Amino acid sequence: MLPSGHRMRRRDEFTLAVRRGRRAGRPTVVVHLLRRDEVPEGEASPLVGFIVARTVGNAVVRNHVRRRLRHLARRHLDRLPPGSLLVVRANPAAGTARHDELAADLESALDRLLRPTSKGRR
Repeated sequence: MLPSGHRMRRRDEFTLAVRRGRRAGRPTVVVHLLRRDEVPEGEASPLVGFIVARTVGNAVVRNHVRRRLRHLARRHLDRLPPGSLLVVRANPAAGTARHDELAADLESALDRLLRPTSKGRR
């Protein structure tokens, strides 16, 4: 499970990450990452939030997908820059995706967002 101190809860944090962060889409998830480079090392934990809409499935399916994503995101906390905001949005395909598919898509999206940016790209 994702530690409580790393969970994003405030709407303005979700909005900021989605609107200003870099985005990487995969078949089952879309990941938004907003780096906060001005935060000194170790001062602020990265925050992770999840968006699982009704298009993914009924309440049971949505909660199951959210729990799976939380479990998968925990593995990647040490890769995230301090103070960064990460939002993971589940696509409708996430409701029927196998665990390994969901894990591969999340890892692939994070790899893309965490690699150094070239000049002129966000």
